[in-house]
Order: sequence, then structure tokens, then C-alpha cells
Amino acid sequence: MLVVATLSLKGGVGKTTVALGLAGAAQAHGVRTLVVDLDPQANATVALDAAATTASVADVLDGPTTAMVHRAIVPSGWGDGVDVLVGAEQTERHNRPDPGAAQLGRLSRALDRLRDPAGGDEEPYRLVIIDCPPSLGQLTRSALAAAQRAVLVTDPTMFAVSGVQRAFDAVQTERERGNPDLQPLGVVINRVRPRNSEHEFRIGELRELFGPLVFSNVLPDRSAIQQAQGACLPIQRWDTPGAREASAVFTMLLGRVLRTSRPRHEPAHPDGTHVEARGLDDHDHDHDRNDDDRNGRGPARDEERRDGRAAAADGAGRELRSATR
Repeated sequence: MLVVATLSLKGGVGKTTVALGLAGAAQAHGVRTLVVDLDPQANATVALDAAATTASVADVLDGPTTAMVHRAIVPSGWGDGVDVLVGAEQTERHNRPDPGAAQLGRLSRALDRLRDPAGGDEEPYRLVIIDCPPSLGQLTRSALAAAQRAVLVTDPTMFAVSGVQRAFDAVQTERERGNPDLQPLGVVINRVRPRNSEHEFRIGELRELFGPLVFSNVLPDRSAIQQAQGACLPIQRWDTPGAREASAVFTMLLGRVLRTSRPRHEPAHPDGTHVEARGLDDHDHDHDRNDDDRNGRGPARDEERRDGRAAAADGAGRELRSATR
């Protein structure tokens, strides 16, 4: 069971959008997924059209018993393959600024309750996605204590660099405090507008400072994303050109996530250093980066880039279908 936290310490960057897009890609490729809505705003719970429950993640953090965990999990309205550990406004009571080790470990213990009580190898989910609140309190730190991978989300604005740096620092701190399995998977740049000089400058700044940890493919600013969320549907089922463009990026992100997966309690790299996860092969990675650098302007280039992403997504989809059989 691979546990991935999506986080940003700056609000309004589309962190929940990335969590939902990744869940939709997982569903489309047969990867059974649980979304943990740890944000007290509970936007992921709403967008996933979760059924009514008698408990929420707030109750789970009060007492992470097996019975309580199962009471707080329901199928999403998206159909088979995506369940929700539902969020609630009451989760804010668990967002203390300076929690103790026992409090930070409650979410990890709750996820352990999902394992086969008989000790078998079969697990109910291959992927767990934790949608964190945009702050570094108890909730986000609990997610980092439970996760193996962290996807850092930002937008191409003047505050992007400082926000990403603080997120990396938070990941490193949790590694040192007691979760050596945790690794930053990379930085997803969201809400990118084509032919916007400010966005191009900020993306270049992020790539210069964080190098290959910045995903080569960026998420475009498309109204289809908000429309799909408003309709409580995965972006993968919203049939517009903008939706298909975003879906291609999420498919490649899922490929990168799955190719870095390993058993949840497997030891970290022996020397404790970060090893970059590779979600695309080197040729695709270099091709996409060069395309962004050389051909960033003009509607014809935008169309070429969309076609390239769709072709890459088709290839990633074939690989994912093969991997999940």
C-alpha cells in the first residue's frame, strides 16, 4: 500500500485538484485507491461525492480503532475503485501547532488498521492519497509521518519558490524525526497559462533551484478542471480538449508514483539520501523539457505540446494497464 501526501504550505495553488486528478487517473487504470481528506475544508470529500457516514477523519484521529476507521470510509460517487476517508470541519481541532509524537502517529496507526487482520499479504488499496491542509500544523505533519512519498504542489507566482522550499524543509524534518521512508516525489506546477511571461519566468526559477525534482509536465489553467469538480466527476470523464490535456499530465504523474512504489515499511535508501523517482523514461523527460524551453510560445506550439502529452499519456496508460494486471 503506497501512501502519498499532496501538500502545499501556500493556499490556493490547487493541491486538492492534484489529489483528485491522481485519484481519477488511478481509477481509470484499475488502481484501487483511498483518498484521505485531511483538510478541514473537506473539498475533496465534496468533489468525490462521498456518501453520508457516521464518522469522519476527525473521529478517526480521536481514536484510530479499526471499527472507527471503517465507519469513516465510504465509496465515492465516482464509482468502483475510489473510496474516501471523509473530511469534516471538526478536523481542525486536531491541527495543533506543536503536537506530540503520539498525536502525530494517529493517522499512520489508522492506515495500519486497513491491513488484513489475519496477517495476509492482500491489502484493500494499492494507493492512498492524503489531501493535506495548506499549513504546517499537526494535520500536515501527521500526513508526512504516515506517507512514503510527498507530492509538492505550487503555482507559477512570486511566492512559489519560498513555498516549495518550506515544503521540502517540512519533508526533510519529518524524515529526521522518525519517518525515513518519506521522500519528496517532486514538484507539480499547477494553473500554468500559455504565453504568460510571468509564469514562464517563475517556472524557470523553480527549475533552476530545484532541478529535476520539478516535473517536466505542468498542469494548464483550464476551466474544465473546475467544471469537472463542480459536477463531482473525475477530470478523466470530462470530455473537452482542456480536460484531456490535464488528464494526460495526471496519467504521467500516476506512472511516476507507481514506479517509485515499494512496501510501506521497506527501509529507506541505505545512505539516507534522496533518490529521484523516475515516472517517465529519460527520453520523454528530456523531450518535454526541451519542448517547454524552446517552443513555449504560439498556438501552433501549444497544439503540438497537447498532442505530445496525449501521446505520452497513451503510452503511460498502456504501461499502467500492463503493470496492474
